[in-house]
Amino acid sequence: MNFIKTKIKGCFEIEPKLIGDERGFFYRTMCANELKKANILKPIVQINTSFSSLKGTLRGMHYQKTPYQEDKIITCLKGEIFDVVLDLRKKSKSYKKWFAVKLNEKNKKMLIIPRGCAHGFLTLKKNTLVTYYVTNYYNPQKEDGVRYNDNSFKIKWPIKIKNISKKDLSWKNYK
Repeated sequence: MNFIKTKIKGCFEIEPKLIGDERGFFYRTMCANELKKANILKPIVQINTSFSSLKGTLRGMHYQKTPYQEDKIITCLKGEIFDVVLDLRKKSKSYKKWFAVKLNEKNKKMLIIPRGCAHGFLTLKKNTLVTYYVTNYYNPQKEDGVRYNDNSFKIKWPIKIKNISKKDLSWKNYK
């Protein structure tokens, strides 16, 4: 695994090392030893999967409040997403900054989202499948979010948002 720093502290792109032959390929999507050696994540306790049938589906911007904050590794197994990390850590040098990367089945990249950051993605293709490796258990009472179009952040979504949940529309602007 190749870890690439981003402008958000603790947020890394991961490029897997593909091993291929005439049968196809193999790569690791998670290796605790490599993550520990890179001092990146706590142990994974939950794995979640999201499927979006429509292009232009937005999911986010979500995060968990203390003490249920979580690190995440995101990978797109089918389709393509524009994946966004928004730093909400007040003491961070990248506070209120955002970073985005395209994750898809072709580039096989993954993204590490550190605790204290909001996360969301926009599907760029139909029938998109995303898996999340998470370091804390989900607690619905500690879930929060930020509006996807909050002027405090000016996230530049690459395509028109066509499908979004009522919950994601209900998030307030960040204070």
